[in-house]
Amino acid sequence: MKLSIHSSKMASETALPTRIERLSELAHNMWWSWHRSSRAVFTSLDYPLWSLTGHNPVKILQDIPPARLRQAAQDPAFLELYDRAIGELDNDVVRDDHWFSRAYPEHKDRTIAYFSAEFALHNSLPIYAGGLGILAGDLLKEASDLGLPLVGVGLMYPQGYFQQQIDADGWQREVYRQLDFRATPLLPVRSLAGGRCSPLVSICLGERTLYLGAYLVRVGRVELYLVCTDVDGNSPEDRDLTSRLYTAERERRLQQEMVLGIGGVKILQALDIKPHVWHGNEGHTAFMMLERIRREVDQGRTFEEALETVRASTVFTTHTPVPAGHDVFPFELMDEHMCGYWRQPGADRQAILALGQQDPSSTQFNMTAFALRTASRNTAVSRIHMGVTRNMWHSLWPEASEEDVPISHVTNGVHLPTWIAAEIAELYDRHLGKDWMARCDDPATYEKIGNIPDRELWAARRDVKQRLITAMTLRAQDCWASGRCNGQQALAMGALLEPTALTIGFVRRFTEYKRPTLLFHDIERLKRIVKDPWNPVQIVFAGKSHPVDEASKRLLQDTFRASLDHDFYGRIAFVEDYDMHIARLLVRGVDVWLNTPRRTREASGTSGMKACMNGVLHLSVPDGWWPEGYNGTNGWTISDESLSWNPHQEDERDSAALYELLENEVIPLFYQRDRNGVPYRWLERVRSAMKSVSPQFSARRMMKQYVEQMYIPPLEKEPLQR
Repeated sequence: MKLSIHSSKMASETALPTRIERLSELAHNMWWSWHRSSRAVFTSLDYPLWSLTGHNPVKILQDIPPARLRQAAQDPAFLELYDRAIGELDNDVVRDDHWFSRAYPEHKDRTIAYFSAEFALHNSLPIYAGGLGILAGDLLKEASDLGLPLVGVGLMYPQGYFQQQIDADGWQREVYRQLDFRATPLLPVRSLAGGRCSPLVSICLGERTLYLGAYLVRVGRVELYLVCTDVDGNSPEDRDLTSRLYTAERERRLQQEMVLGIGGVKILQALDIKPHVWHGNEGHTAFMMLERIRREVDQGRTFEEALETVRASTVFTTHTPVPAGHDVFPFELMDEHMCGYWRQPGADRQAILALGQQDPSSTQFNMTAFALRTASRNTAVSRIHMGVTRNMWHSLWPEASEEDVPISHVTNGVHLPTWIAAEIAELYDRHLGKDWMARCDDPATYEKIGNIPDRELWAARRDVKQRLITAMTLRAQDCWASGRCNGQQALAMGALLEPTALTIGFVRRFTEYKRPTLLFHDIERLKRIVKDPWNPVQIVFAGKSHPVDEASKRLLQDTFRASLDHDFYGRIAFVEDYDMHIARLLVRGVDVWLNTPRRTREASGTSGMKACMNGVLHLSVPDGWWPEGYNGTNGWTISDESLSWNPHQEDERDSAALYELLENEVIPLFYQRDRNGVPYRWLERVRSAMKSVSPQFSARRMMKQYVEQMYIPPLEKEPLQR
C-alpha cells in the first residue's frame, strides 16, 4: 500500500504570508512545547489568543486575524524571534550531529520502537492520564534531544481522559469531551485514497475484522504514531473502541491492548519501519511481543526460535509494584476475542497462553508475566522498585535466588526543558552559562548555583509562586463567573491564598496508597499549624480519582470538604481538573512538595524530581526515587524505611513524624529571614536540591542509561540474529 502523511498545513488555518510560512510547521511539531524560543514566537504573535487557546499554536493559526499575520511578517522584532526559532528547529531536527550519532555512529540508522498506552506531550493534546504518560512523553522529547533513532507507538483517544469537575459537596464528576482534531498537531497517515484517517491495516478481533488507521505526531526528530479505530469499515461500536483512556471494562481493555500491541506492529510494517530494538512500557504493550513471535513462526522458525529471536531484541519496563495493578485476562476472555487470531499462521495458542501464566495452574493471562518472559532486558523504575519487582515475579524464575531474578532498574527521570520554570532557566542562563541545558545531566554544570546571590534566587522563587497563585485565583474567578461554582467552591479553589505564606503541595493521583489525607490525621494539630498568625501555612491539593474508584473519590471529597472548613482560614485549597498546565505551575510554584505513599507502593514517582529542579523542597517518606536522591540537606525524609504491616500503625507513625518535621524544622527554617527578608538558610537547602536532583534525575541521564544498558547490547548482537 502506498502511504502518505497529510500535509502539516491544515485547510482551516489562516493563510500565512510567505515570509513566515513555516509557522505552520513550527506549530505542528511538538518541539515548540519545550523550547522557549518557539513559545516566544506564538506569545508575541498574539498573547491573549495564546492564553485563550490554552497555549495551543495550532488553534492560534486557525483563529488569528489575517491582518495580524501580515503585520507580523513586516515587524523586525517578530521576525527576529521567528528566524531564531526556525533556526533552532532546523538545528535540532534536521542536523545529524547529536549525542547518539557521535557516541554510536554505527547504530545511528537502526530504529528503536517504543510502545506505550499513553503519551503526555502537552495539555493541548489531552491523550494521557498521569505519570505513565508523562514519563513516556518526556522520554520521546529526550530521545529527540539526544538524536536517538526512536519511533513511538500508542493509541489515539478522541475523548482522552476525563475532565474533572468537583460539585458543591466535593464529589468528583467526570466530563468527557470530543477532541477537535483541527486544533491539534495530529497528521493523519492515509492511503492515497484520502480520508481523515483511512484504514491502513486490519487485525482479527473475535470473529470479525477490525480496521486500523494512524495519526502521526512529530516530537522534534521523533515520530509518534497513534493507532486509531475510528476509520471506515468499522462498526460504530468498533469505531468507538479507543475513544477513552483506561476504561474499567475488562473486555474493552483487552481489545484496546490488542489494538496497541498487534495493531501497532502491523502499522509499523505498513509504514516500512523495521525496528531493531523494541521497548514495551508497562504490561499494556505485551501483545507487541506476541505479534512479533507469530510473525517469526509464520516465516519458518520454530516457536522456541521465534521466542528467542523476539526476546533478544526486546526491552520491557514495569512500573506497578502491586499485583492488583497488572492487567490479567481469563483464558475464556482471551479465546473470545482472539479466536480469529489463533487461526492465523504462527499463532500457537497453547504456547502463548503458557507464557502469560504466572504459575502453571493459573487460567489467567497476565500481561506483565508474558512481557517479562518475552524480553531479554527487564527493568524496574527505581532501586527500591527493583527489589519489590524481583520479589513479586520470583516465581517466573524459580531456579534463581531472588537477588538473581533478571530484573534490573533504570530510575525514572524527567525532561528538564519541559518542567523548569522560565524564571529559573533565565537565572541559570546568567550564572551557569548559555549552554547549561546541553550539559543538564552533568553534576559539574550546577556547581555555580552556589554563586547565585540569595536575593536573585529568592526573587525567582517568589515570581514562580506568584504565577501559581494568580493562576489559581483566575481559575476560581472563571468557575464562579460561569455559574458552575458557588462562592464557597471558589474560595476552596484557592481564592484566599497568600503569596508570602509557606505553601505545601500535595499533587498526584488520588488513591488510598498515596494517603492524601495523612495530613488530616490529627485535625486540631493541623489547624494550629495552618493558623499560626506569624508563620502561616497553606496547603494546595490537586489530583484525580479513577472514575470507578469510589473509595478514592471519598478521600478526594474529604480533602475538598476540609478546604471549606472556616477553621482553616481559607488556607486549604483544591485545584480542580489537574492537567499538565497546572502541573507545571504547581511543581514550580509551591515551597514544599509532600509525598506520603505507603512504603514500597510508589514505584518511582517523578513529580518531586520536577519540584526539586525548580527549587521546591521535597518532604517525603523514603519510597520510590527519594532514597536515591535524599542527601540530608536537599529536603526531608518522613520517618524511616522500616515497614509496618499494620496500616493504622504506619499512619500513626508517619503523621506524627510529619507534624514534628513541619513544626520543628520546615516552618521555622522558611520563616528565618535576614534583614532583607530573605530566608538564607532555606535557600541553602534549595540550592542543594537543585544541584543534587537536576543531573541525577534528568531524562537525559535516564535515556543515556537506557541506551547504554538496554538498547546497545541487542543492537551489537542483532546482525548475528537476523
